[in-house]
Amino acid sequence: MSENDLRRSELLQTAVKAAKNGGEILRRYFENGVTMRDKSTDGGKTYDLVSDADLESEQAVAAIIRESYPDHELLGEEDLKGGDANAEHLWVIDPLDGTNNFAHHLPHFAVSIAYYESGVPIVGAVYNPIREDLFTAVQGQGAFENGTQVRVSESSSLNQSMIGCGFYYDRGDMMRATLNAIAECFENEIHGIRRFGTASLDLCQVGCGGFDAFFEYKLSPWDFAAGALFITEAGGKITTATGDTLPLETTSVLASNGKIHAAMQDITTRHTLPK
Repeated sequence: MSENDLRRSELLQTAVKAAKNGGEILRRYFENGVTMRDKSTDGGKTYDLVSDADLESEQAVAAIIRESYPDHELLGEEDLKGGDANAEHLWVIDPLDGTNNFAHHLPHFAVSIAYYESGVPIVGAVYNPIREDLFTAVQGQGAFENGTQVRVSESSSLNQSMIGCGFYYDRGDMMRATLNAIAECFENEIHGIRRFGTASLDLCQVGCGGFDAFFEYKLSPWDFAAGALFITEAGGKITTATGDTLPLETTSVLASNGKIHAAMQDITTRHTLPK
C-alpha cells in the first residue's frame, strides 16, 4: 500500500469511527426518547427541528476527528456552522440527517461525514445506526455498502426510472417548484417518485442503483458532501439542478446514474426558481 493509500485508509477509518460513535448516540435517543425543538429564534415555525441528540452526536463526531486531526477545520450543521468551507483540510459533518424522520420515530436517518482536501472530496461515510447500514467512498477507490462495492443503475431513459426527491422546509414557491418538477417527471412515464426525507441516504441510493436520479432544490453542504463522493465513485453524476458544478455551499442538487442526467436536468432547470 502506497503512503497516499495508507493515509486515505486512516482518514476513512476516522470517518467511520466518528459516524458510528455519533450513530450510537442517536440510537440511544431514538430508543429512549428526546424532546425536539424548532430552530426558529423568533417564535415562528420553520419545520426545521433540532434536539439534544443532534448536538451530542455532533460533539462526539468532532471529538473523534479532532483527536486524530487537531489542525483540521470542521464544518457542521449545528455548533460547527462557522467552519471555513475553503480550508485546505476540511471535515463536513451532519450529525443527524433526517431529523424529522427521527422525531417521528421513523428509522431512516443517518450520520454523514466527508473529508475534503483543498475543495476536493477525498473520503465519505454515511451511517444509518438503526439499520446498521454503512456507505463509504474514497476518491479513486469506489463506493461500498457494508463492504460490498456498488454501482449506479443502467436505466437509460426516464420511462425506465425511479426518481427520488426532497423538499426544503419552505412551504411556498420552492415547494410548488418541486411539485411541478415531480408532475413533469410523471408526464415522462417514470416508474415512480420516492421521498424518504434523508438526503445523504437518498444520494447513496443513487449510488447503489435503487434510485436512477434524485433532486432537491435546496440542500446544505453537510447534506450532500459525503453522498456526492459516493455517487461519483459509484459511476454516477452530481451537479446543481441546472447542471453547474456542485459548490460546497447551500445549493440545489441533481444526482443520477449519468445516463438520464440530461433528461432530468431539462426538467429541474425548467422549474428552478429565479435567483
